[in-house]
Order: sequence, then structure tokens, then C-alpha cells
Amino acid sequence: MLSTRSTVLSLYMRVFRIARAWQAQTGIAADTESERKYILQEARTLFRQNQQLTDQESIKRCIEECEARIEIGLHYKNPYPRATHLPPMGLATQKGRKLRVQQRLRKQAKPVYLQSHDET
Repeated sequence: MLSTRSTVLSLYMRVFRIARAWQAQTGIAADTESERKYILQEARTLFRQNQQLTDQESIKRCIEECEARIEIGLHYKNPYPRATHLPPMGLATQKGRKLRVQQRLRKQAKPVYLQSHDET
């Protein structure tokens, strides 16, 4: 538990350090400021939303999502989540099972860095 707590706190502080040093790709001060505000607001929202979690598996998934979003944001120099394009009813299913299976497959196909995006 203590190790998990320290991992979460270090991620939280890492996000805030990244936001402090963030520079927009455009170089425009207004873009930099809005992207910094987005990073801070998103971090606060998601960390507060998940602070009541006690299940180790769900905490581990949230940590993985946070690390993935940090790495993707730094790599692409874009703090916003990357969009995924899955056409409706576009995933293969067995005969006769359409909507429910499609919903489950779409949920499984969602990248780790977008797991909490629809919840906020």
C-alpha cells in the first residue's frame, strides 16, 4: 500500500512539474497557457476522481493510464488525448450477437490512455 501511495504521489508531482515547464508547439503564449491549464485541470480531476479506489488492480490500471498519457503527451508535444477511430459495428463478431458484443469489443479495443477520458 505504501509503495502504491508513493507511486501515485510521484506521478501527481511529475504531472505538475511537466505542466510548469510545458511549452506549446506553436510557441504562442496563449496556447502554452491554455495547454498548461488543461494539464493541471485534467490531473486534478482524474486524481480526485480516483482517490477513493482501494482495489489494487484498478489502481494499477490508473497508474498505467497516467504513465501512458504522460509519455504520449511528451512524445507528441500535445497534452490532449489522441483520438481513436473505431467505426460503429466495425469489429468482427460471431453470428447473431451484434450490439452487446460490439459494445464489449469497443470497450476492450479502447487504448489504455483513454480509459478515463469518457468518464470525465
